[in-house]
Amino acid sequence: MYAIIKASGQQFKVQEGDIICFDKMGKEPKEKVEFTQVLALNDGELKVGTPFVEGAVVEGEVINEGRDRKVVIFKKRRRKDSKLKRGFRRDFTRVRITKIA
Repeated sequence: MYAIIKASGQQFKVQEGDIICFDKMGKEPKEKVEFTQVLALNDGELKVGTPFVEGAVVEGEVINEGRDRKVVIFKKRRRKDSKLKRGFRRDFTRVRITKIA
């Protein structure tokens, strides 16, 4: 059984027991999280929502919050002596999916 949910402006395919990193939610560890924007649900037969599946809920438990590895953005224009180097670290919330209903 799996579900496709919409969270943080992205779509995720989740199953029970999966650990997913979402954008920072500001939740404490062991706190429960509910995702009601379920785009599709497969429990033997595929149910696709218009745009969301009615009555479908995906529940999860927050594991921790943290910061990802640094991502370096480097742009170089050849023969122009023009370079740009930037980087950032994404804040995330790690969630374990506990139940798909």
